Amino acid sequence: MANTIHVDVVSAEEQIFSGEAEFVALPGEAGELGIYPQHTPLITRIRPGAVRIKTAGQAEDEFVFVAGGLLEVQPNAVTVLADTAIRGADLDEAKASEAKRLAEEALSNRESKIDYAKAQAELAAAMAQLAAIQKLRQKR
Repeated sequence: MANTIHVDVVSAEEQIFSGEAEFVALPGEAGELGIYPQHTPLITRIRPGAVRIKTAGQAEDEFVFVAGGLLEVQPNAVTVLADTAIRGADLDEAKASEAKRLAEEALSNRESKIDYAKAQAELAAAMAQLAAIQKLRQKR
């Protein structure tokens, strides 16, 4: 198993994925990151978006949506500590569209006493989730 790396994706609620992978791609704070076995150690924040895991011996990639968090890379292990993580198969487009609509509504209502930073973060997460759903559809 020299050509694989152990990957764990966890959220506050549960462990989403644990297994061997040939490659991991995810949205880093400074751009898209690609992680292969024996990668240089790294710790960075991640943005909302899709984590793509090329699992060892599988034709289909695993997709997990993360709403931000931290990434730790060691030569033989990748750990994604996500604020929120949802398996690709469990993503709900209607729910994400509704969250996007509500965030946009909150931002456009200048008279309300809302936290604009929070509303912008919710909008970014909803848009990233919709983009992840589209990316997952294209793979099928």
